[in-house]
Amino acid sequence: MPLPIEIVSVNVSSSKGTPKQPAGSIEVGPSGIAGDAHAGPWHRQVSLLGVESIDRFSQAAGRKVGPGEFAENITLRGADLVSVAVLDRLRFGQVEIEVSQIGKECLGRGCAIFQSAGKCVMPEEGVFARVVRGGTLRPGDRGEHLPRELSILIITLSDRAAAGLYADRSGPKIRELLEAFLAGKRWHPAIRSEVLPDDAGRLRAALDAALAQGADAVFTTGGTGVGPRDITPETVSAVCGKLLPGVMEHIRLKFGASKPAALLSRSVAGVAGTTQLYALPGSVRAVEEYLGEILKTLEHTLFMLHGLDVH
Repeated sequence: MPLPIEIVSVNVSSSKGTPKQPAGSIEVGPSGIAGDAHAGPWHRQVSLLGVESIDRFSQAAGRKVGPGEFAENITLRGADLVSVAVLDRLRFGQVEIEVSQIGKECLGRGCAIFQSAGKCVMPEEGVFARVVRGGTLRPGDRGEHLPRELSILIITLSDRAAAGLYADRSGPKIRELLEAFLAGKRWHPAIRSEVLPDDAGRLRAALDAALAQGADAVFTTGGTGVGPRDITPETVSAVCGKLLPGVMEHIRLKFGASKPAALLSRSVAGVAGTTQLYALPGSVRAVEEYLGEILKTLEHTLFMLHGLDVH
């Protein structure tokens, strides 16, 4: 649901690492804000800070800090930016920007802002964005924060579980591990699960639907062995535009060193458009082992698929 926000101040500077000066208005274009040092063909075209963050700092520091002192282009009120996630959008009339980074590296005493304020809140609470649609912004303009769901689908492949002969355990374990990983992070996760028989046609239909709906990640569990009903790797690979062989090669080698049977897994990883796809084995233990490695690169892969050069 959109959350209301209001622009308190718009601020510009011609040099990086210096406080920005409040202006009567700013022109937002494809490369960022006209006349601002941070404009350009990169992902941090516009910087934002909530007045709530400035007020907290002012109270702790015992002195009043004004808009632009932390080098933010836009000072906002209404939606505390500590709740904003990467790929969320902020819209002010025709102007729309997409959140591309949360926080940044602090330059410490090499930064004029740090020298004047004694500390900078931008490394922890600053928000950076790239322009989707440009236009003019002024203090007092009202807008909305549009949270973006992190859409994840879990598909369990099992003839017996689909028939109700036994309870699915690996699918719920994937959900548990994902929820634990995402807890405390800024994402807005929306995780759903399905249980299907080992049927290539039904799995392909579920994958096509997930891609059409813009899922960020799909995890399958089951059907990755060498049995006659194990059809998952072929079906998942068929929808991938690019395979990521290093992911599963690493996992097989790591766990196959002590458990040679792990080398028989035909699990695959890949991407289709902006969707990540991972075919995992069907045991709870394997799910724990595989996700322990996959989650190390899940967010970075998401950034790359959306053209964000975040390191």
